[in-house]
Amino acid sequence: MGNKICMIGCVESGYETIVYLLNNHIKIDYFVSIELSKVKQYKISGYKDFAPLAQQYNIPIYYPHQYDMNTDEDYLFFKKNCFDLIVQGGWQRLIPSSILNTLRIGAIGLHGSSNFLPKGRGRSPLNWSLIEGKKRFIMHLFIMKAGADDGDIFDYEQFDINKFDTIKTLYYKNSIVTKRMLLSNIPKLLNNEVIFKKQIGEPSYYPKRNEQDGLIKFQEWSIDKIYDFVRALSSPYPGAFTYINNQKIFIWQAQIFDRTIKYKDSKYGEVVEKFEDNNFIINCLDGLLLVINYESVKPIEVKTLCLDLYE
Repeated sequence: MGNKICMIGCVESGYETIVYLLNNHIKIDYFVSIELSKVKQYKISGYKDFAPLAQQYNIPIYYPHQYDMNTDEDYLFFKKNCFDLIVQGGWQRLIPSSILNTLRIGAIGLHGSSNFLPKGRGRSPLNWSLIEGKKRFIMHLFIMKAGADDGDIFDYEQFDINKFDTIKTLYYKNSIVTKRMLLSNIPKLLNNEVIFKKQIGEPSYYPKRNEQDGLIKFQEWSIDKIYDFVRALSSPYPGAFTYINNQKIFIWQAQIFDRTIKYKDSKYGEVVEKFEDNNFIINCLDGLLLVINYESVKPIEVKTLCLDLYE
């Protein structure tokens, strides 16, 4: 009774989590989110407008002056409201220590990695785990400090990464475990019933991924790496891409087609077959890749080559 919770978020996965918490009687007193007009400016992947949800539940919403909330106006908003706890609904920036210091309990940090923290701190861990061919993902809850993902842990849960997963299905799994952990731990945090454990060991960090990092290198990578790469960057991310006849082609879905059939006179990265449904096959270093869903301005033709070019 009397605890005051603020939710900060602006992405679809966080939206689903907040709806789940509200429907399970977790009271949220304020939303902090990003306006639709600033999505391109901040390059937010998977943006979700929280305004309709705020209106539905009669929760006031605050739009910070900057995404990093590093302004006097944003600090004064948190100082004035004296929140006990911040719950994340997807926020791709660090929260300033000045704001964290206004909270009675703190802000719940959420971060996952294929290993236990402090390994795998940083950006886009789900994407990186798929790209690197990892087989598990561990989602952690911690109380945020000023640094990146360096707070004391109070819960974690693990799930599999299998050969059928894409970044979208990993978000589904991540959503399931995150909702469960938050629903279980928010009341415990408010009642001072959790045990915190410091992160032990030498940290490692995933770097930020940019749109140009989506280039597929057919002349260098194994077919397994290409398959992992495509499914790691599919929607809602900008997508894996190549260049065919000097046009940029986005590959949204592909699968390993065969490792035995050979096209002896074809180059690596060459389109060797095209079918009536417009799906096509690319010859790779150690197999054939079937492209099922792609985006191109012009039709793809057989004997064209996927090039490792930058714009």
